[in-house]
Amino acid sequence: MDTVEQLPLFPELAGPPAVPPAEEAPAPPALSARAPLREAIRAFEDAMVLKGFTRNTITAFRADLRILCEFIPPDRPVGEISTRDLQGFLTYLVRERGRPCKPKSYARRLTTLKVFFGWLYEEGTLPHDPAAPLVHQPAYTPLPRVLSEGQIAQVREAAQRLAQGEKPDWRPWLLFELLLQTGIKKTECMNIHLADIDITHPEGPALHIRYSQVRQKYKERTLKLPAEIVTLLREYRAQYQPAEHLFECTARNLEYVLNHLAELAGIDGGISFEMMRWTAALRDYRAGMDEAALRRKLGLSKLRWRETLEKLQRLAEPAL
Repeated sequence: MDTVEQLPLFPELAGPPAVPPAEEAPAPPALSARAPLREAIRAFEDAMVLKGFTRNTITAFRADLRILCEFIPPDRPVGEISTRDLQGFLTYLVRERGRPCKPKSYARRLTTLKVFFGWLYEEGTLPHDPAAPLVHQPAYTPLPRVLSEGQIAQVREAAQRLAQGEKPDWRPWLLFELLLQTGIKKTECMNIHLADIDITHPEGPALHIRYSQVRQKYKERTLKLPAEIVTLLREYRAQYQPAEHLFECTARNLEYVLNHLAELAGIDGGISFEMMRWTAALRDYRAGMDEAALRRKLGLSKLRWRETLEKLQRLAEPAL
């Protein structure tokens, strides 16, 4: 007797035939000590993206590792690279490459070696870190110029004379106090919108530093302003009538304002935005501001902060 296939009693509930689950894609093989240097560098570049390194850091590290491949063949297994090889590379940078390696670039390339080979060790690719014994040599680049407390008093007096003279001009005083109290950069100063200054903030006047590009959002911060700046701000706005930005002029105009203040105050060499930034940072450092708080106030990455802190420490040393 022929067998008859029995149909489901309720076909609408039977559902589609079961589909075996798809096999998971195999994980990429772990990087081994036998991997060529170039392959390890490619893996490190992917890891930097996943770890959220900034675009500038990734670009700098990638360039430094390309230079490493000028000295160590890129097809050499990473497990065969020794501390002696890396010391030879550092000597190559300074003496043999045929182009000068500035102290700042040298320090960053040493940092690149430590981060790259430290990552290979942490990932289990290498049994030991060949870059660990390398010592950071302090790169004594020229220190930035800063204003002394006496010079600050002289500039304030000059700014006050301009604001209360026969033809009052409140912009120099406002600009000087704003830079001195916040340490903001020139680009940040030029990008201040009127709405970014909050004089009704519960903890006192505040300045919001904002960035439009997503990759620079980590630099956004809120900075406290002294209560005295509110009067300067009101007088300035009444005089200049800005519509959108706080300073509706060019950066060159503001540079001229700072240099004119320096001339009136008898400050040789002028005053720049960079000089004001370092002056503000040094005053906060000497006042005992927490280092993490000062780094955030300046909008610096942890990598950039290392160099800044070293310079602040040297600036704060008493003159012999």
